Amino acid sequence: SSGVFAEYGGEDEVECLKKCLSETLGRQGDTIHWGVDEMICNWWRPNYEPPQYPYIPPHVTKPKEHRRLFLVRLPERAMFAVPRNYKLVAAPLFELYDNSNGYGPVISTLPQNLSRFSYVYA
Repeated sequence: SSGVFAEYGGEDEVECLKKCLSETLGRQGDTIHWGVDEMICNWWRPNYEPPQYPYIPPHVTKPKEHRRLFLVRLPERAMFAVPRNYKLVAAPLFELYDNSNGYGPVISTLPQNLSRFSYVYA
């Protein structure tokens, strides 16, 4: 979300994302090396209402929010400290696909957005 990056005063957005991930999910004293590969999609919120779109609607000149989703490789082994008010879910892509009622419009499109990548399972 653009709000996260604005918080760090103009730093590179990938470095800000790594810092935010470490602050949110990192354990105190541990360093996790987040592998931020590339941006996979953009979403815009034209006003302060809930709907978001994967494009800027033609009637909008200045959207209120711009969200960028990044592909992040996790290290082979890592321990997370999930805050009490968060819920960490490992959901298979087939469960996310076309399930906006369960996961919302952004997360439910991850299978389509990730389809351009080839995965090697070792």
